[in-house]
Amino acid sequence: MDDSRAAEGRPLRRQVLVAIVGVTALAIVLFAMPLAFVVQRLYRDETVTRLERDATRIAAVVPDDLAQRPRSVRRPAGLSPRLTMGVYRLDGTLLTGDGPSGSGLAAQGRDGRVHDRVEHGQIAVSAPVPSDEGVAVIVRVSAPYDLTTDRVERALLAMAGLALLIIGLAALLARYLARRLATPLERLTDAARRLGGGDFSVQGPRSGVREADAAGLALEATARRLGSVLERERAFSADVSHQLRTPLTGLLLGLESALERPGADLPAAIGTAIERGRRLQRIIDELLDLARDSAPERRPLNVPALLEDIRLRWHGPLAGRGRPLTIESQEPLPEVRAAPAAVSQILDVLLGNALEHGRGEVTVQAGDVGGGLAIDVTDQGAGIPDDAPDIFARRHAHPPGAGASPAGRGIGLALARSLAEAEGGRLVLRRARPPVFTLLLPSADDPADPPAHTSSS
Repeated sequence: MDDSRAAEGRPLRRQVLVAIVGVTALAIVLFAMPLAFVVQRLYRDETVTRLERDATRIAAVVPDDLAQRPRSVRRPAGLSPRLTMGVYRLDGTLLTGDGPSGSGLAAQGRDGRVHDRVEHGQIAVSAPVPSDEGVAVIVRVSAPYDLTTDRVERALLAMAGLALLIIGLAALLARYLARRLATPLERLTDAARRLGGGDFSVQGPRSGVREADAAGLALEATARRLGSVLERERAFSADVSHQLRTPLTGLLLGLESALERPGADLPAAIGTAIERGRRLQRIIDELLDLARDSAPERRPLNVPALLEDIRLRWHGPLAGRGRPLTIESQEPLPEVRAAPAAVSQILDVLLGNALEHGRGEVTVQAGDVGGGLAIDVTDQGAGIPDDAPDIFARRHAHPPGAGASPAGRGIGLALARSLAEAEGGRLVLRRARPPVFTLLLPSADDPADPPAHTSSS
């Protein structure tokens, strides 16, 4: 899948920004609508209350005989100049003062109560003037409705400004949170791409976001595991190719020598080649089994059968060079769990090195070392010089002599050591001259701690 298809969908930054700003705006709208209604109602009620107070003041000073003796009424001090004041008869006609010539609101005042409503574009209030006979006249005061609407509009504008400020702050917060969340994911994506490109040293970004940091740590661990697995696979492939090259070269040289030598015993050469081919096939099968199963089920190892198989396979090659093979087993042997193919390959490497680079008798000895099994492989060669580099290092050539070869003995030994470690054991050079290699395998009840082997030289 290419990056263009994998990157479908909206960016996280935009989604977070739209979500937070949208929720904030919706909350403001849902809150502002009833608030605007309440504000409008509040300002209207304030105006009506003020007008009722003024109308009551005026009604208290209006003569109750004004209907019989019409005359002007002095405007009380302190009234707003924009306030309209008039005195009306009970039928709603203007008697004196300012206001419309007829007022239905004033006519309602004949019931002796205060009334209010919007009339002729103004907020008006009527208050009765009582007399001994009942209501004498009606006082009507009014103020322009624009005064109330202006106050409401100013309040709504202030609320709108505050809402815009809140939305702006929400947008800034959304951008910050979007960057805080998206940046680690973008860095993780970049690290994953580099990991896919073969960079196993990637480092997960640290952002302070626990989930993103956990994903980064998981990516780092995955990169290390993949790098380790790939390195082991490459080393295993190189080491296996070396293990297969030696018997294959021997097989080809034997056939070529038989073909070029006059009077050679061709049936015998073919038989030897077949035997070497079978051995090569067995090695391939065992190594493939080990390579395919990264965590093989370890069964109890039949050590006597393993040693007998070693005797059958290596007695002939060693005897062909006039060198004896001695196999010893100290009873009783501890029970160990390991893959027979892995142990067989390790011993093949050690015996192959003894055959090619050692001298004299080759001895394989198995015994209990307390908590595990030790299998020693030794010969009577000159051994490993004290100043020799690490013989278990891969692709490292050693000085010629017993236990070393310019061909790079470390390749086979590196494979043998890696196989031993995969089985929970260790392969060590216990003595340099004459060389003694020891394979240590833990007992079945203590598989995690292979024992140390300290027998005397």
